[in-house]
Amino acid sequence: MAATSLSLTLSNAAVPRHGSTPTTTTQQSIPTTLSIPTFSGLKSTASRASTRTQIPSTRRHTPSTLRRVIVNAAVETLEKTDTVLVEKSINTIRFLAIDAVEKANSGHPGLPMGCAPMGHILYDEVMRYNPKNPYWFNRDRFVLSAGHGCMLQYALLHLAGYDAVKEEDLKQFRQWGSKTPGHPENFETPGVEVTTGPLGQGIANAVGLALAEKHLAARFNKPDAEVVDHYTYCILGDGCQMEGIANEACSLAGHWGLGKLIALYDDNHISIDGDTEIAFTENVDKRFEALGWHIIWVKNGNTGYDEIRAAIKEAKAVTDKPTLIKVTTTIGFGSPNKANSYSVHGAALGAKEVDATRQNLGWPYEPFHVPEEVKKHWSRHTADGAALEADWNSKFAAYESKYPEEAADLKSIITGVFPAGWEKALPTYTPETPGDATRNLSQTMLNALAPVIPGLIGGSADLASSNMTLLKMFGDFQKNTPEERNVRFGVREHGMGAIANGIALHSPGFVPYCATFFVFTDYMRGAIRISALSEAGVIYVMTHDSIGLGEDGPTHQPIEHLASFRAMPNILMFRPADGNETAGAYKVAVESRKRPSILALSRQKLPNLPGTSIEGTAKGGYTITDNSTGNKPDVILIGTGSELEIAVKAADELRKEGKTVRVVSFVSWELFDDQSDEYKESVLPSGVTARVSIEAGSTFGWAKIVGSAGKAIGIDKWGSSAPAGKIYKEYGLTVEAVIAAAKQVSS
Repeated sequence: MAATSLSLTLSNAAVPRHGSTPTTTTQQSIPTTLSIPTFSGLKSTASRASTRTQIPSTRRHTPSTLRRVIVNAAVETLEKTDTVLVEKSINTIRFLAIDAVEKANSGHPGLPMGCAPMGHILYDEVMRYNPKNPYWFNRDRFVLSAGHGCMLQYALLHLAGYDAVKEEDLKQFRQWGSKTPGHPENFETPGVEVTTGPLGQGIANAVGLALAEKHLAARFNKPDAEVVDHYTYCILGDGCQMEGIANEACSLAGHWGLGKLIALYDDNHISIDGDTEIAFTENVDKRFEALGWHIIWVKNGNTGYDEIRAAIKEAKAVTDKPTLIKVTTTIGFGSPNKANSYSVHGAALGAKEVDATRQNLGWPYEPFHVPEEVKKHWSRHTADGAALEADWNSKFAAYESKYPEEAADLKSIITGVFPAGWEKALPTYTPETPGDATRNLSQTMLNALAPVIPGLIGGSADLASSNMTLLKMFGDFQKNTPEERNVRFGVREHGMGAIANGIALHSPGFVPYCATFFVFTDYMRGAIRISALSEAGVIYVMTHDSIGLGEDGPTHQPIEHLASFRAMPNILMFRPADGNETAGAYKVAVESRKRPSILALSRQKLPNLPGTSIEGTAKGGYTITDNSTGNKPDVILIGTGSELEIAVKAADELRKEGKTVRVVSFVSWELFDDQSDEYKESVLPSGVTARVSIEAGSTFGWAKIVGSAGKAIGIDKWGSSAPAGKIYKEYGLTVEAVIAAAKQVSS
């Protein structure tokens, strides 16, 4: 089909909000309505726009500056179909969302109603995927950062033929055991890439996904063989834009030049509390332009289908920076009485308004009905997707034949199967080995693992030289060196964690790590929680783990952090005491691709203790020294991290007095909980109630370990600024305190 007129997209436009009058710098008159390309057999969407709900005039913007981009006949390369069928497909998406929310009497219909055109064009015309294999490696990724609008994604997955979302699943929206939960969950619904809902997390995950693609493409593609080539698309809303994490991640995306990241901003000006002008009046376009993004504005996201197509085409042509397509929409489009209001954001329309919306949009069908012509049109994606994957498999086979070493590494990343014997790269230690801070030992482990784990990649939040996280054999991942494996996140802890989640969820063999001081997990707890929830096996390297960091004082000294992460489901909280336990923690962390790990590491030097081991660490809690017989010691001393040495020294003194003492390292509570009852009894026999724990952190939770007859030594107040040794003494974390407690509980 040949285009008979030209189209304009708006790029790098300074867009004032809410009809404000801009300062005009352009010398030419700019039309407020774009010329839409017309094609033989295709009715212009411009002519149809007036028959549908429009953006209120108070929402229209006159840009102060904008760039005219001539979109030529290349627009034709984006598949187009008859506009009537397109609109029927778009309304199918809208009403699947409306009907599901109505049946559940719970959910968010407004976003799916407004974003249906974007969703249709992405899933039906632009994205490459195989609905019968949601995990095909070279698929395009889609992230719904505004996860509350998840019925948009479920409707699209259903139409595209994903087995995870059948009609019955749509009818079970937000119900017990369904594949259509209240926010997208990657662990529940194949076809959902990442878990979203907490606003801003999704766009940050998308940055991680795009980083992963850019890294793999630079590392493995050859001039004669391109095996990594896919895009990351994201829909985000005003709420995502307000969250700081989004700015952190998008700043990095611009810095890294992630040209295959295309974010569509649902610019509808409505949040839960009402019109966004009450709290959000910044110029998003200019902010993203300053962050290094390419900017396009689609003025009519409701019915401007060709504008959306042209914008995506333009975005794909920009390869050196990510693109933000601001798509101005009407939330709840089509609802006569609730569109463009907060009341359509987070509640069912109600039966009366559903009927009115059906009448307004000319939708005569029963709930959950997909018209046959729409069903037939979308059904082609099953065959097309299979062909795409088969073609890629053929390409990869040729690549593997020509480049076997590179193919082996890429296959490890794609499948999550690591090279045989990789764990043998981890060093072991004896008590004669000079002591060191576990943060330094951590760097030894990272550099031992990097050559044998192809997917190991990561970095620090501007603390690499203190967290000790540099991979010495690699350079920095940067815009022009994306094949490198040291990632410089800057002081962006929250964004860092969410980006790492995106990397982890890109491919099973990625092993991303990120680092900061343990206390600054407070800045990134939201991302860590999503790691645990979404089964993203990120390794969190957290140094300066206690008052042992010394002079920096209570602002930097973690107290409650160990307890708080032990309370978090599906995460491993490690506090290794020496070299063997640090190696053991890394072994488990690398193996745990669906369970993130936190390693709390010391700043101060610690000795290598007798009895510690990689194997013992895998048990979570294990005996390192014991002079008792018959599993009946007089007292059990339990320690973690830097305090395990104190427990060992106290045991030595008590044994001199004739006591039988068992010392247990409790490096990971979660791993110990995973062990059999028989094993637990062998370490902590129920008949021995004389137990003392020591840890430089909150005593919260230790009661379940030491029991009501035992004693927990720890810190239940803020730390202090002083040399570490002085603080330990003043806070009672001493050998003498352990001895006194042991005598008290065993008397």
